[in-house]
Order: sequence, then C-alpha cells, then structure tokens
Amino acid sequence: MKILAIIGSGDLGQQIAHYAISDGHYQKVVFFDDYNNEISINGYSIVGNSNAIVDAFSMNIFDELIIGIGYKHLSIRKALFEKFENVIPFGKIVHSSSWIDKTATVRDGCVIYPSCIIDASAIISNNTILNIGCTVSHDTIVGKHCFLSPRVALAGFINVEEMCILGINSTVIDNIHIVSETKIGGGTVVIKSINEAGLYVGNPHRLIR
Repeated sequence: MKILAIIGSGDLGQQIAHYAISDGHYQKVVFFDDYNNEISINGYSIVGNSNAIVDAFSMNIFDELIIGIGYKHLSIRKALFEKFENVIPFGKIVHSSSWIDKTATVRDGCVIYPSCIIDASAIISNNTILNIGCTVSHDTIVGKHCFLSPRVALAGFINVEEMCILGINSTVIDNIHIVSETKIGGGTVVIKSINEAGLYVGNPHRLIR
C-alpha cells in the first residue's frame, strides 16, 4: 500500500487528497498540519505537525510527501520543500485526464489537476501546481514553487521563474520571460517580458503594484 503525506489539511490539501485516492495514485493519505489540532478531516488522519514528519517517515507511516499549501503562501511552500528535499521522497500527481507529451518533464512535488496539456519538451519544475485545464505549450519552462490557476494558457518558449502566481484564464504569448515572484491577475494577457516583480492585470498587461 502506497501512502501519501500532505502538508496542510486545508482546501487545497483536501483537493490533492481527493485526486490522490480517486485517480488511483495512492491507496491512503495522511496529513501534517501546524494549525489544525484535530485528529482527522474528511476521513483522513492528521498525524502531527511539520516537526513530526521526519520521525513519521522513519516509522514507515507514509512513503512520499506533497505540499498542500496554496498560492497565498508560496514562500512557505518553498521553505518546506527545501527543508525536506533530499531527506524525504516527494511524490507527484498527474491526473489521468491530463495529457503529457513523452518529451515533457514533470518534476517531483508537482500536482497536475484534471484536463491539463503539457506539450513537447516543456518542463514543470519541482513543487508547482497546475490547476484544472492549464495548457503549457512546447519548450516552455515553469519554475519551482509556482501556482497556475484554472485555464492558464502558456504559449511556446516561455520561461516562468520560481514562485509566480498566474491567475485564472490568464494568457502568455510566446517567447516571454517572467521574473520570480510575479503575480498575474485573472484574465490578463501578457504580451512582453516581465522583468520587475509585482501584480500585473489587464489586456495588454500593466503593473498595478
């Protein structure tokens, strides 16, 4: 029996748990949570906080780890991944309804929700989440610890650096570079490279803060 541990038992963690079980990637899920003192949630056990993870792994309580902390706390996602990287094996979930080209790469710690498309030679870097219906075209790189909301569309030859948030229905044209820690608002159309971190909205995109 393959057991997944998820850090964070909130809404995102519960969604990941659902896909982990319902899509057949794991047979059991347990949670670690620093803020929930309950013993279970929606039938899944909460077995401790993040300080208990290493000991729990050594006792074979779980096999692989995924971080279920969302876009509002990307710095925490990054810190937790780096804390446990090379200490505990990270899992990944690619939903069976998504299409991943055989030349594409999805790295450890990632969660790919239903109906995503990842085209030839694209790379999804560690600890990144693609929500429902995202498209990542050929030769595009999505950096570590990013969060793509539903129906994000990335054209070819894009480089999205780490810890970026792309809002629902946002679109990025080809040959664009997006600097780390950029936030793209819902429905935004990015037509040229972004070299200053901030929040961008509109069509075409503009910096608002």
